[in-house]
Amino acid sequence: MTPHSDTQSTFIFQRITIIGIGLIGSSFSRALKSKAGLVQEIIATDSDKDNLAKASDLGIVDTICDDINEAVSRSDCVILCTPIGTYEKIVKQIAPSLPAGCVLSDVGSVKAQPIEKIIPYIPHNVHLVPGHPIAGTEKSGPEAGFASLFEGRYWLLTPLNDVDRDAVSKMRRLCEGVGAMVEEMDINYHDKVLAITSHLPHLIAYTIVGTADDLEDQTQADVIRFSASGFRDFTRIAGSNPVMWRDVFLNNREAVLEMLQRFSEDLSLLQRAIRWGEGDVLEALFTRTRDIRRGVIDARQDIPPSPNDAK
Repeated sequence: MTPHSDTQSTFIFQRITIIGIGLIGSSFSRALKSKAGLVQEIIATDSDKDNLAKASDLGIVDTICDDINEAVSRSDCVILCTPIGTYEKIVKQIAPSLPAGCVLSDVGSVKAQPIEKIIPYIPHNVHLVPGHPIAGTEKSGPEAGFASLFEGRYWLLTPLNDVDRDAVSKMRRLCEGVGAMVEEMDINYHDKVLAITSHLPHLIAYTIVGTADDLEDQTQADVIRFSASGFRDFTRIAGSNPVMWRDVFLNNREAVLEMLQRFSEDLSLLQRAIRWGEGDVLEALFTRTRDIRRGVIDARQDIPPSPNDAK
C-alpha cells in the first residue's frame, strides 16, 4: 500500500511511525490515540526492545516493529523522537525505505546542525518538516508519557524554503490536533531563542547541582535535606535525560556559548553590585525580571504539564 492510496480518507495521515517511544514519543502516541481523525495507525519502533514491549503492554500504539526499515516502509509520516545525536545514523538507514510523499519530522530542541547532517540522505520525494514541541518533563521512558503533554504548548515548525507547503500544512494540523499552538520559525533563529530559554537554564541547573555535589559530605547532605524551592527546581531540571542534553549542547554550541558569554558578563555585574552594596542596581534588575515572569504567566506557559491521564 502506498501512503496516498486512500484518497478519500479523512485522516491527516494513514500511518505514522514514531521512532523512539520515550517520554515525547509515547506522549505523542497517547495524544494521537485520544483524538479521533488524526491518524489511522500508529507504528512504534525503538532500539530498546524493552521500550517497545512496554508500549505494547500499555496499549499506546497500534503496532510495534523491531525492524526500523519495515516500520517506516508503509508510513506517510515518520517522526524522529530520539536524541538528536542519533539522527544522521537513523536517517541514513531508513532513507531507502521511506515511501514517496512521506513527511519526515522530528521533535529535537536543536535544529540547524542535526538537520544539516540528515539532508544529504533524504530522498527528493520525501518532505522534511522539522519540528520542536516545547513541552516535556524530567522523566523518561514510555510509561512517563501522557496525552495532555502538548496541550496549550508551542510546537515550532522550522521548514526549509523549498519544502512542500502541503506537507507543512499536514504537520500543522497534526500538531494542532493534539492541542499544541503551532508557529513557524527560521531554523537558525530557533536555535538562538532556545539557547536562552531552554539550553542555558539547563546548563546552569546542571552546574549548580554539580557544585552542591562537590561540597563536603555534611554540607552536601544539609543542602539536600533543607532544599528550598529554588534548589528543588534546579534538581528537577538537572534530572533530565543526560544523553539528550549532551547532544543538545554539542549540536548548538555556538548559540549556547554566545548566550553563556552574555550571562557571564551579566553575572559579573551582579557580583559587583552585591560586593559594593549597590542596592538600587539589584532592585532595578529584580523589578525587570519580575516583569518577565508576569509575561510568562500571562502567556499561560507557567502551568506545569499534568500526567494525571498517563496510562
